[in-house]
Amino acid sequence: MTASQTTRATRQQAIDAAMHVYDSGALFSDLARRVAFKTESQNPDQADALSAYLTDEIAPTLSALGFTSRVAANPVAGRALFLVAERIEDPALPTVLTYGHGDVVRGYDEQWRAGIAPWTLSKDGDRWYGRGSADNKGQHSINFASLAAVLAARGGKLGYNVKVIFETGEEIGSPGLDEVCAAERDALAADVFIASDGPRVSAERPTVFLGSRGGVSFELLVDLREGGHHSGNWGGVLRNPAIVLSHAIASLVDRNGAIAVEGLRPPPVSDTVRRALADIELGGDEDSPEIDPNWGEPGLTPTERVIAWNTLEVLAFKAGNPDAPVNAIPPVAKATCQLRFVVGTDYTRVGAHLEAHFAQHGFREVKVKVTHTAAATRLDPDDAWVHWALDSIRTTTGKKPALLPNLGGTVPNDVFAETLDLPTLWVPHSYPACAQHAPNEHLLGSVAREALGVMAGLWWDLGDNAGAIVATRKTHDGHTPVSSYAVL
Repeated sequence: MTASQTTRATRQQAIDAAMHVYDSGALFSDLARRVAFKTESQNPDQADALSAYLTDEIAPTLSALGFTSRVAANPVAGRALFLVAERIEDPALPTVLTYGHGDVVRGYDEQWRAGIAPWTLSKDGDRWYGRGSADNKGQHSINFASLAAVLAARGGKLGYNVKVIFETGEEIGSPGLDEVCAAERDALAADVFIASDGPRVSAERPTVFLGSRGGVSFELLVDLREGGHHSGNWGGVLRNPAIVLSHAIASLVDRNGAIAVEGLRPPPVSDTVRRALADIELGGDEDSPEIDPNWGEPGLTPTERVIAWNTLEVLAFKAGNPDAPVNAIPPVAKATCQLRFVVGTDYTRVGAHLEAHFAQHGFREVKVKVTHTAAATRLDPDDAWVHWALDSIRTTTGKKPALLPNLGGTVPNDVFAETLDLPTLWVPHSYPACAQHAPNEHLLGSVAREALGVMAGLWWDLGDNAGAIVATRKTHDGHTPVSSYAVL
């Protein structure tokens, strides 16, 4: 047998070993134990559970793989701690940084369907139900299990170093993540970032995304007077703040969902992004909502509207008491809104753009308050790391993976891409209809099994290709032909 044949056989053995973690029930057992931690970062009462997940669950898992780890305090949100870990074989070798988050959204225990519960992993056909099964406990469980399989197949030596940053506040906006990564910049220094979060484009298609849309959350407030006034006695002479605010919002987005404020729109979609999205179809999975074909920016495909364009959404609107309305003109109306945006958007001036627009259109009563901002990021789709990852996944699965220049949602990729200055690759293991953040959240067993193989292939191929890719990126500024790092 040739050296190449031996390498291929051993690579396949690592993949088979990773998939056996699923077949043996070990992945289910590990995930069941992790789901049982009530790590609700939105609930102050669960601070001990968040800490225990790091010290009692993740740290021992990494220790068994040869990592040393330490807990890092959060300078912004005290209860949302971090875990920093590393496995250094040789400082001269390439280094990969990976990431996960142990926190989940609230369980909403009473809203799950009969027979399943958020803190007990349960199986119904291909679905594994439990809070965090898809976001993010199932995903980092897959990554750690596949890394263990590759480490064993390679005889205890990966041929590269691995570092980990693990947080417990992602579901509350990752407070402190940027500050900790800036302070730990030397400890987290690496050549590439590879992690898993979010959904594939569909259950059947492995996916790589290179960043995420950014997000600006803002509030619109119309506060006209003290107290409500009888609608029969005063209706017709008192301005209604709900009507004023409705018209103000309608001036931002047309009746078909297209953004009407020039400063909130992105640059035109590039040819590179169009090519990457050309064969990707949005939706199609069971339980996916039916797409409104005429909603959003005209001239774009549904996939381009979600991945390559900006969207402005009204998340909540309140005037009066919606649950117990009375015959009174409300004094105040408030809307909570969000702009999801792609790279190239003038997002730091969203508040100024809104204020100028309202002044121009006579809505001077509308007050704007920007409450949260997260930057948009996107690795060049022609980067050598991108071609390497796509080739690896194609070799493992026999499928053409989907390449998303960025996720439609928002992950804290700006911290890794900008603060740590890393090329970023995300390989998600969930799917669009997983009920993430909702009751009945679930992971698909079939996707988990395939994902174990995908990640084993990637962890394996890093040992063969990482050094050459790092050297070539330094020489050629990251632009490498597709064939240069094909896995043979």
